Amino acid sequence: MARSVEHHPRAWARLRVDVNCALRRGAWYRAVRLTRDNVTLDVSRERVPVPRRLLQTMFAAPARWSVVPRPSDAVNLPDEWGTRYVVCPGCQGRAPLSGFPQDLPCPHCRGVFTVAWDEHYLKRR
Repeated sequence: MARSVEHHPRAWARLRVDVNCALRRGAWYRAVRLTRDNVTLDVSRERVPVPRRLLQTMFAAPARWSVVPRPSDAVNLPDEWGTRYVVCPGCQGRAPLSGFPQDLPCPHCRGVFTVAWDEHYLKRR
């Protein structure tokens, strides 16, 4: 049985595998519907169904930068960003990463968030 967000205080999801789809790697999106097989996400005010097996889901607001390894098929990602970048938990904006900072300000939304160094983000399919 499908459950809408009214049945959950808040739910978010992001890709947990390195695949091309309508989602930005590392970005958390608000879940608007959950079923056994799919999660429907709010992506730029559009509802996008994604197979649940491709997603990591949580029921607390994301609060840390995702460290993302540069995809081999990256589009619109500056070469000077190197082998990794970060994605803001607040606005899904991408930013370059230099060194190993504990906290970073977002150049887009201006929020300051901790970097999730303890995560090993993106498993291969």
